[in-house]
Amino acid sequence: ALQILQRRLASSPAAIHKSLSRRRSRLEEQLALLKKSSGGPSAEFPGKGFPAESFDEFDELPQGELEDIEDIYCSGSTAALTAGEINAELKTLKHLEGLSQGVLHSDQDTKWVELRRILKDDMLKDADGQRRKLIIFTEARDTLEYLQAKISNYLGKRDAVAVIHGGVTRSVRREIIQRFMQDRSLIVLLANDAAGEGVNLQRANLMVNYDLPWNPNRIEQRFGRIHRIGQTEVCHLWNLVASGTREGDVYGRLLEKLETARESLGGQVYDVLGQLFEEKPLKDLIFDAIRSGGKSEMATSAINIVDSLADRRSIEKVIENYALTDDALPGSRVRELRLEMMEAEARRLQPCHVESFFVAAFKELGGQIHEREPGRWEITYVPIDVRNRGKIWKTGKAVQRRYERMCFDKRLMDKQPVAEFVFPGHPLLQSVVELVGEAHGDVMQSGAVMIDSSNDEREVSLIYFLEHSVADGCEGMDGAPNCISKRLQFARVSKGNRISDAGIAPHLNLRPATSHEISQLRPHLGASWMSNALELAAAKWVADNLDSSHLEAVLGIREKEIWKTRKEVVNRLDREISYWDQRAMELKEAEVEGRKPRLGWQVARRRADDFLERKRNRLGDLENQLAIKALDPRVLGKMLVVSNGLLEAEGANVVPTTAGEFSRSADAAAKQKTELAAMAAVMEAERELGNEPKDVSADKVGYDIRSWNPRDDQLRFIEVKGRVKGADSVTLTRQEIITSLHEPDRFILAIVEVDGFDTTSPKYVRGAVSEHQPSFAQESVTYNLRKLLSRGSDPN
Repeated sequence: ALQILQRRLASSPAAIHKSLSRRRSRLEEQLALLKKSSGGPSAEFPGKGFPAESFDEFDELPQGELEDIEDIYCSGSTAALTAGEINAELKTLKHLEGLSQGVLHSDQDTKWVELRRILKDDMLKDADGQRRKLIIFTEARDTLEYLQAKISNYLGKRDAVAVIHGGVTRSVRREIIQRFMQDRSLIVLLANDAAGEGVNLQRANLMVNYDLPWNPNRIEQRFGRIHRIGQTEVCHLWNLVASGTREGDVYGRLLEKLETARESLGGQVYDVLGQLFEEKPLKDLIFDAIRSGGKSEMATSAINIVDSLADRRSIEKVIENYALTDDALPGSRVRELRLEMMEAEARRLQPCHVESFFVAAFKELGGQIHEREPGRWEITYVPIDVRNRGKIWKTGKAVQRRYERMCFDKRLMDKQPVAEFVFPGHPLLQSVVELVGEAHGDVMQSGAVMIDSSNDEREVSLIYFLEHSVADGCEGMDGAPNCISKRLQFARVSKGNRISDAGIAPHLNLRPATSHEISQLRPHLGASWMSNALELAAAKWVADNLDSSHLEAVLGIREKEIWKTRKEVVNRLDREISYWDQRAMELKEAEVEGRKPRLGWQVARRRADDFLERKRNRLGDLENQLAIKALDPRVLGKMLVVSNGLLEAEGANVVPTTAGEFSRSADAAAKQKTELAAMAAVMEAERELGNEPKDVSADKVGYDIRSWNPRDDQLRFIEVKGRVKGADSVTLTRQEIITSLHEPDRFILAIVEVDGFDTTSPKYVRGAVSEHQPSFAQESVTYNLRKLLSRGSDPN
């Protein structure tokens, strides 16, 4: 009880005043009960209603349970055994209650004054003068309510502040978090550690610890709500510590040491803060300092222990022990990984692809959607089928009847009105995907006829797309193997049953054949070499040639993670088992000697057994997670791809092209010669700059050359266009335009004019070639060559 009251006194005038008031009321109730009885002390009164376990074991409880238990201790525990002793305590308690009420109404709360100064800081405003979002963590619920009133009054808007504590239900908590993430008018989130338990709050990057928890793991958890993967802003954390108190002396010294270590260790100290105090808990150090009273040597001892535990060398050792892996990567491998990540980012599923699909599919399902600002849409009607399908998804987020604004790029969320961010997995998008799949899934199975307008050879091929999954030994929610990774693989089958990798997204540069073209191509649609056996052959080829790299990539990551986790699980649970085994023996000996400890030895034994069972279960789960295997690839669909050259040979109508473009009947060999000459010119230009270019044109990924610039350690993605001298236009595929929009800082359109055997020096057009992405139906866009060249510069 003394610990709790000390912490609430340090928290706020409201917290200590209400705690003392509740304690007075509880003791008055107990005194009344005593007077109704024989007048003697109640054998049940001291400790009545207290949990069976020691209070020391409650640090890891959920915040709601911890608040309730703290109130039981704080208001109900007493050393009084008689009515006279209770009366004496009540007299002192009423005096303290009056003092606390005076402080509460004095408006001289130094912590609030300091918080108000933070609220005035320029850092809490963005470039437009709008207030940035702020999260404030406290310990006591009374302090939350006190600050809610203070901050709402200061900001002049009650709706600008929201509160989360252990008494807030999960559904309401989700609503508050969703509003904090989406609603710009909600500026301050006040919370205790009920919002520090696995919640993503990275919409903010500013945090205040109004109260500092005595368990340092809580600081880790709190800061982890904003300082996490995906955060794009620098995170700032203020810790308020009351100077001139024992608690402040210990915590102040700890924070000074951590700040010194943080500057030299690159900010990693908060990642391992909890592990620094495994041998000597921080709360014990603080309480020792509090109980020391006038004995300065006890307080000094606590400070000295903090100095040794938070020493830089100690922190470095803990960081090493808790690193994911002890392997040190060579510099060359680090560079290789960075380049792989850049390339993966350029090739990932782009928001514009999701947007193009959704808008076309949503309209087909009867939805009404209109673009209001670039990349931001208003949905005025969501069909009932889409809404009903959304109810199946247990995401805690229903599909709405209408959306004032929605977007597919999270960078566009934050304008007013705030837009709903729709992404793969969002119930609205997922519902549309499923309904379209059910309506047209048979088309994927029967196959579509597509035209490759960029290929002037006379070719026809089949492309199968297959889903490859990697699963572990656990069981999924539907009873099937638990899938931990999926990849979409494409296999191309050409005449003669030649099978090859079709790349990562061959369909993006194709267009659907018209009914007239299909009639012209009829003789080729049922060629004798196209048989059902090709599907099995394609699946086997993918399993033999592509799936192994997928499995190896997953294994390489998961094995290290699981073995590291296993080591930590064993270390932690073995310590718990050993502790409770020893505690059970001590308590049993105490009972034999006639003492009556509050915690029974049977309880300690059950705890040891519980931890042993938890260890068995956890290690079994990890063994299952380590049983990683590749599942057989599954064919999702197929398409027949006809080249432009074959289409033209069959007499299909062709739209004339502009001067300088290669026409449908142009000599394919001449076109190829021009393109090769242009590629050679750009490759040479890149080498002269000291870069390392690589030809990736066969991959059809939206650029022809991936070039590494060692001076800034960055990749550049170059699309090469060779044109005969005198040409006045150039055509880019939909995928090339989208790549330029997604990677404007790395994308280069290199234009080379070719005159016979001579080539001009390439001209580099940097950045996005267009302000807008092509529509879903557009396979390419033709641009004025001279206008593009006017934006160009020499290679650099």
